[in-house]
Amino acid sequence: MTTLNSRIPKGPIKDKWTTYKDKIDLVNPANKRNIDIIVVGTGLAGGSAAASLAELGYNVKAFAYQDSPRRAHSIAAQGGINAAKNYQGDGDSTYRLFYDTVKGGDYRSREANVHRLAEVSGNIIDQCVAQGVPFARDYGGLLDNRSFGGVLVSRTFYAKGQTGQQLLLGAYSAMNRQIARGKIEMYNRHEMLDVVLVDGKARGIIARNMITGEIQRHSAHAVVIASGGYGNVYFLSTNAMGSNVTAGWKIHKKGAFFANPCYTQIHPTCIPRSGDYQSKLTLMSESLRNDGRIWVPAKIEDAKAIQQGKLKPTEIAEADRDYYLERRYPAFGNLVPRDVASRAAKERCDAGYGVNATGEAVYLDFAAAIDRYGKEQAKIHGITNASADKIYELGQAVVEAKYGNLFQMYEKIVDENPYKTPMMIYPATHYTMGGVWVDYNLMTTIPGCYCIGEANFSDHGANRLGASALMQGLADGYFVLPYTIGDYLSDDIRTGKIPTDSPEFEEAEKSVTELINFFVSNKGKHSVDFYHKKLGKIMWDKVGMSRNEKGLKEAMAEIKALREDFWKNVNVPGAANEMNTELEKAVRVADFLELGELFAKDALDRNESCGGHFREESVELDGEQEGEAKRNDKDFAYVSAWEYKGEPGDAVLHKEELEFNDIELKQRSYK
Repeated sequence: MTTLNSRIPKGPIKDKWTTYKDKIDLVNPANKRNIDIIVVGTGLAGGSAAASLAELGYNVKAFAYQDSPRRAHSIAAQGGINAAKNYQGDGDSTYRLFYDTVKGGDYRSREANVHRLAEVSGNIIDQCVAQGVPFARDYGGLLDNRSFGGVLVSRTFYAKGQTGQQLLLGAYSAMNRQIARGKIEMYNRHEMLDVVLVDGKARGIIARNMITGEIQRHSAHAVVIASGGYGNVYFLSTNAMGSNVTAGWKIHKKGAFFANPCYTQIHPTCIPRSGDYQSKLTLMSESLRNDGRIWVPAKIEDAKAIQQGKLKPTEIAEADRDYYLERRYPAFGNLVPRDVASRAAKERCDAGYGVNATGEAVYLDFAAAIDRYGKEQAKIHGITNASADKIYELGQAVVEAKYGNLFQMYEKIVDENPYKTPMMIYPATHYTMGGVWVDYNLMTTIPGCYCIGEANFSDHGANRLGASALMQGLADGYFVLPYTIGDYLSDDIRTGKIPTDSPEFEEAEKSVTELINFFVSNKGKHSVDFYHKKLGKIMWDKVGMSRNEKGLKEAMAEIKALREDFWKNVNVPGAANEMNTELEKAVRVADFLELGELFAKDALDRNESCGGHFREESVELDGEQEGEAKRNDKDFAYVSAWEYKGEPGDAVLHKEELEFNDIELKQRSYK
């Protein structure tokens, strides 16, 4: 085991990024025209990076497995993007955003990276406004803000419940400008299946044209992975069905360390599972917790009656409702961080108080908000003695203006009017804080191979605060990588074009071709989804919201056995040289079956509870924090970075010790 060098600049934390930028090597504009960069993934991180690098003058090749960059999964983000602009005058600052992010991540993130993120956050908003992103505005025309879980200020900029879509369209428009100029060569419907190393440096990728099946070689002076997270290892998640770990896993197998795979986020506000036939789950934005109150019946007999369809939630008196987050966490109430809210919902449902037929749901109720807004609007409009119906009408209009598309989406899926009947929600797999290990420059342990956005591990520790994913993706792409990659590429101004006829490209292409030929010729008994669903069940049952030593050891053994059966008995219909969605899935699920075992191994090794990683053996047994997660800073204040050694169970642990010089390590409390 070695100690990793994170290459954090020396000096006070508030000066690190500025001093770093002052001293890096630069590439002059004429030389940038001779340097090629590959960007894999075109969501917010990849799209903003590709546009920015092309704007600087580099030649960019961008790869998307979708038919257009605007279909990247970033489009699904709903609630907003954080930035420390203090428009509300409620005490926000760069330091407070830095502090909230480190605390929200349960003190398992790298201070220097998080402070840099907070520093550049304000620039992101200015950039997006300049691109025409239609952020919500207040009555005076200024950008509006709302609050998200884990903070006591309003710093989240939003565009209704479709912020990700609007931000992605901004990045996409910037990309399109560079595509038109010839600075970005766009490869839609292409999937990266391997990275090519020449003399130890990342010098290109092997990609498959998903329409024709053609295997292609693409060279560059640097490779940037921006392929998102690995939440689909659970099969059921809020991720798009195509979201996968393949790009990150392929570079892991070539030498990039994989960090903190056990840190996954279970989002507390998702539409509950309704049956075994489902292929994905639907997120309901955390922003709803600004105005929605979460509750379950206080009496077990009421909960049973609701589960049996004999009682409606609107028939339960206020005194017979348990607003459990407000009861347990009075300081933050319904706006506790996601991991805390998720575990609290699970605890209530496990105790028998769930509110749907499966007993796995709680209520998110907007009745109080509609009444509050209605009375406020009645005063604003000078309506005295407004009737209950008028107050409801006015209040609903306000809620609809803030969250209307989310309510519409819920009604289409559940077939209930959430204005009249409380929404039902339950936690679901959402975001992954773990990912490829990167240093301060966002470079992996492979020289010339960078990783940005959700695909890396760097900013969120053990738990991501809401609205920080979009912030990190755009910070990495617009304002961090364009500096750090130039420092590396300054040594390549005389390298010239990287040839693709080298033995390294030959070997990588051969390996990919053999893998694909294996799948289409292996006449097994079971479909790819058969294995993916089995993997997802193991992960959810034993490596989900709650974990213990026995379950994790069982998970590792079961996943290994499932993987061995997969390679013997998977059946992939169709041919290699055509559009073949089952073949695409097979390659991805093969990677998930390896990641899943490493995920469980990492969770077993980390014998503490922190953020989204909750070990049943590590719980506060008494005092004010009784029942809450118990962190172990003495033994586990480090990043777990795993080196590939052939089998996931044989992976070697490397540690990056975390230093906290600017924030005091203390128990995370939201009470």
